[in-house]
Amino acid sequence: MPVQLSEACHFAKNWQQQLSEAFTSIEDLCEYLELSLGDLPISSAASKNFALRVPLSFAASIEKGNPGDPLLRQVLPIRDELIDYPNYSHDPVGDLQATVQPGLLHKYRGRVLLINTGSCAINCRYCFRRNFPYGDLQLSKQQESGVIETIKTDPTITEVILSGGDPLLLSDARLVHLIQQLDTLDQVKRIRIHSRLPIVLPARVTDDLIKVLVNCSKQMVLVVHSNHANEINGRVISACNLLKSSGITLLNQSVLLKGINDNIDTLCELSEQLFTLGIIPYYLHLLDKATGTGHFEVSEVEAKVLIKQVQNILPGYLVPKLVKEVAGAEAKQYVLAEMVN
Repeated sequence: MPVQLSEACHFAKNWQQQLSEAFTSIEDLCEYLELSLGDLPISSAASKNFALRVPLSFAASIEKGNPGDPLLRQVLPIRDELIDYPNYSHDPVGDLQATVQPGLLHKYRGRVLLINTGSCAINCRYCFRRNFPYGDLQLSKQQESGVIETIKTDPTITEVILSGGDPLLLSDARLVHLIQQLDTLDQVKRIRIHSRLPIVLPARVTDDLIKVLVNCSKQMVLVVHSNHANEINGRVISACNLLKSSGITLLNQSVLLKGINDNIDTLCELSEQLFTLGIIPYYLHLLDKATGTGHFEVSEVEAKVLIKQVQNILPGYLVPKLVKEVAGAEAKQYVLAEMVN
């Protein structure tokens, strides 16, 4: 994206145009943020392993001139990504062993997950699917009918999760086609969508998208992904208000990240801002140990101390569940089961 582009002009464009103008160059991003390349531990090799991609709608919330900004740390490719940490792998949560057929994962009883696309609006450096073989295992439009038939044959499946990549990068027409097929499944009660777009590319939340989501007999749940209160700007607030007013259940999941949100004030402020927007703080994940992400890890011991302190400050409904995902387990594991109101 040309750095000289007027922000007002950019934000007047539709979400597809904004997406096409996302930063994909470290140099352009740093120039926009008024940062010197020499002041940052950037790595072109890391960006070749996992490309940089940052929409202006997210970059605009990064403090200019601050190399330690918590939002910048989430997206900037750095040398630490090249360190080989023990017990880190390309498939840290067992996605491959849970794959029933291309695009369909069945890990937990009662729900299945569809890998609808390998694309995201933003490439978060801690992503647990940064090494996932999307080319082989994402759900194509041609495969949708076969996946629907597979779900239909299992009466225990009551929830279908749309994931990725980011499923809201699908066109409205593709989403309509998929949701209409899921709507025919009598045993399915809920459709859950996991998306970072309302936070990083809020222009995606349009009146047309709302119509797609609400014109379905199933209960619709949207799980957004915000790690830091600074991500919530005016455009995000407008998008979330539109979602909330439509009656869609809104939840948030975060990842506990070293140097980004591993302190009490940050976690509490995020929960407060989310709830103001009608979003329930749902999960706070320990880092999934994907190759290239080890420098973000907060230990389980430290995480327990943090969440206990959050419990002492916030009412229970504002305290996200601290969880970790273990490959092959029957459910997500609560790291701290005892919750104090």
